[in-house]
Amino acid sequence: MLSEFLLSELSRLRAASELPLHRQLYEALRRVMLEGYLQAGERLASSRDLARGLGLSRNTVITALNQLTVEGYLVSRVGSGTYVSDNCPKAAPKPRARLAAQRPHLSRRGETLTSCYTADQLEVQPFTAGIPDFSAFPVALWQRLQNKHWRMSYPEMLDYSGAGGHAPLRRAVADYLRVFRSVQLDADQVIITAGTQQSIALCAQLLADHGDTLWIEDPAYWGAIKALTAGGLKLHPVAVDGEGMAPGAADEAAPPRLIYVTPSHQYPTGAVMSLARRRLLLATARRHGAWILEDDYDSEFRFSGPPVSSLAGLDKDERVLYMGTFSKVLYPGLKLGYLVVPKSLIGPFRQAHYDLNRPGQMPLQAALSEFIEMGHFTAALRKSRVSYALRRQSLLEGLKPCLGEHAFISGAEQGLHLCVRLPPTLDDQALARRIAEHGLLVRPLSGYCLQRRDARGLVIGYGYAPLAGIMQGAPVLARLIQEEIRRWKAGF
Repeated sequence: MLSEFLLSELSRLRAASELPLHRQLYEALRRVMLEGYLQAGERLASSRDLARGLGLSRNTVITALNQLTVEGYLVSRVGSGTYVSDNCPKAAPKPRARLAAQRPHLSRRGETLTSCYTADQLEVQPFTAGIPDFSAFPVALWQRLQNKHWRMSYPEMLDYSGAGGHAPLRRAVADYLRVFRSVQLDADQVIITAGTQQSIALCAQLLADHGDTLWIEDPAYWGAIKALTAGGLKLHPVAVDGEGMAPGAADEAAPPRLIYVTPSHQYPTGAVMSLARRRLLLATARRHGAWILEDDYDSEFRFSGPPVSSLAGLDKDERVLYMGTFSKVLYPGLKLGYLVVPKSLIGPFRQAHYDLNRPGQMPLQAALSEFIEMGHFTAALRKSRVSYALRRQSLLEGLKPCLGEHAFISGAEQGLHLCVRLPPTLDDQALARRIAEHGLLVRPLSGYCLQRRDARGLVIGYGYAPLAGIMQGAPVLARLIQEEIRRWKAGF
């Protein structure tokens, strides 16, 4: 029976990942079609019958079927039903035993890297944290700039770059950071990378040896966890409170070689590191001879309160390496970021970046530098701020009914996400799954934790969600949060 096999697949997926239920069903159905268990032309049971047989809500089943239809795996025939597309395999059905997952023989590091935070969990849809709205990006203008630089490209623009990136782009980054982030630097200190994770990986490769200790915020950004784990570092989680990373005596017993922080808007809690904490962290780095990796991923979007200066702007000992990205203002697939290194590290970092990454895309970098010089970057940023401010306010208004003694919001002053903090014993993972059944994807705060067991909440993004979607979805979120809090209270 199809339902029996799908139940087996759903059980396997649920044990191996934290995918929302509609995505688990999508993956299970897609697999049985690609493996030939369901053949081209076969008719599926109705969404109502599938929901009953699998013990899922009909909304969950419909969401999965709709996605498979959009991607061409299924076709819907009016008055007839839903059928497997002719594009799927027509081979005879395979025995279920042969459909069992064959996990490759990975290294211990590989097992760690692939055991959590998959791309499917972070798919782009309303309320996904960290995703900007790139639908309003001026594509026609961008294409004209790129075409211009492709037409006038001379040979060295088509080669690798050994200078840390296109010089005009490095100058534009330096000018921007001096004015808006109080970072004192020369353009030579800027290295253009393929994004924040490459910047993190480069720092780990050059500044630490395999097995060295790195302090990382707890909870922490999943991308940093991946990049640093791949670098063979020993991650030492340091708890985050309302003032940011809060190292104590127990942490001092594990002296760091590197310290990774998001001080201006801690990801994912949104805490802003206080001046006292910043000074403490700089003193700690000086005392241990450690390097601080400052990830300033969304400082462009500050909606209330005074601007928050960078940690690098306070650094007098050249212990801070500062990194940022263009993805939040422009579009994620641009894959261009920047890393600012102390002057003493310019030579080694340029050489290693060239040797390890073979950086290129010089025409793309040239187009971006002109995009900035012509004022389009500032215009796009200004437009984005207005749009995100409206979405943020709408989300805050919609969440009001669930706020009170047992729920509050943190991190709403800046960025493209906020965090609804919940009681430390409430099951935020179960709550996120219930929300997913209503077609909304949010991330449980506990899913970002490395060691802590007391951080519970929901990380909710509003960058990619259209205003109308927020106005419709936020009250649903509030209602489901209220219901979960009532259920939690009844358990005491």
